[in-house]
Amino acid sequence: MTAIQNKIQAIKNRYQIVGASPMLNNAIEKAIKVAPTDISVLISGESGVGKENFSKIIHQLSKRKHGNLIAINCAAIPSGTIDSELFGHEKGSFTSAYDSRKGYFETANGGTIFLDEISELPLETQSRLLRVLESGEFIKVGSSKVLKTDIRLIAASNKDLLEKTKKNKFREDLYYRLNTVNIHIPPLRNRKEDIPMLFAKFASDFSDKYKIPPLELDNSAMEMLKQQYWPGNIRQFRNTIEQISILGPERLMKGKMMNEFLPVTPGKELIKFENDEPNPQENINDRDLLYKFLIDIKKDVSEAKTIMLELAHGIKSKEKDFESSIEYATNKLIKAGNNLPDAEYEFIKQEKKANENNSENNSYSESQDITDIHENLSLADQEKSLIIEALKKYRGKRKPAAKELGISERTLYRKIKEYELEEM
Repeated sequence: MTAIQNKIQAIKNRYQIVGASPMLNNAIEKAIKVAPTDISVLISGESGVGKENFSKIIHQLSKRKHGNLIAINCAAIPSGTIDSELFGHEKGSFTSAYDSRKGYFETANGGTIFLDEISELPLETQSRLLRVLESGEFIKVGSSKVLKTDIRLIAASNKDLLEKTKKNKFREDLYYRLNTVNIHIPPLRNRKEDIPMLFAKFASDFSDKYKIPPLELDNSAMEMLKQQYWPGNIRQFRNTIEQISILGPERLMKGKMMNEFLPVTPGKELIKFENDEPNPQENINDRDLLYKFLIDIKKDVSEAKTIMLELAHGIKSKEKDFESSIEYATNKLIKAGNNLPDAEYEFIKQEKKANENNSENNSYSESQDITDIHENLSLADQEKSLIIEALKKYRGKRKPAAKELGISERTLYRKIKEYELEEM
């Protein structure tokens, strides 16, 4: 192992960080390299990934390690008192200010301040913070005396601060002042290779804590853990393993037993950071399924049209290949035609019959080109046609028609109203 790899492993052991993914190792390496300096650091990542651990790593490896490390959750402090908490206040400066009070920036002089959820700071407080970062100066609430402090600031956010600057909810100058070095901690879903190690660690911890045999998983159960989205990341994963350790029906859990304990991924979209690997979550509804069905039909028609156009422009091959091309193209169209109105379906069948009777004469005029079939049909037109055909087939009975279309009865009612088909 190289020197930096040894340092990374030592840090993992000291702060009980489990995992070997390259993204995690890169974040730890950045923290090791930036720690000896005094520059500001912005730690980004979703809730539950362990951002506070990284503030401890940076502080303990810095020259300020003998000073205070004060961690502050900005979201937990009311906006009306946040200035007093951070910068202090003088006696009588507001109703409940019975005595003078030092703020965190004065208390942490010579040490490090970790501001978690920094995106929740009010804009006025952000202005005060910017002055501290630029000059080390601040003023207590209710005072006119300028005080000095020597602190190192580490900030963290589970929101996209750059996006908030575009919406004027976060100061742009403060963002660039904080973001001198950005350490991004990857979400658990991008560290699937670490899940078996994390499980073993937490299962062992809970076995010791509750004096029970350690939990084990078979391959299918482990695979289910890997496939979870884990919006709450390590925190959610740890809580889930604790719950299974206590309530699991057996010490060896199998895949079919896991459904009761695995969380349901919420519908809302999580904040995405530019360092994250894409991992889209698709919410497919009835309308999307119908559109997908229509697009598949259009694809078949387009493929057949291409072959027909080649034939229409005199592209010929051997007789056998020529005939098989005609057969392939018309079959494609008939496959799509099964889901088209009767007139169009009949036209396609007639074209196939004509092809079989006239295999030696295969020049089609452009006015007869099969491309006319779908040229003017939008997705909405096709959707309406499919609904009409289904209603005709079942004589207006909507429940079997909805089943035929592969959509819910409620969606069919809505579409009937939308296309004014109530009288069918």
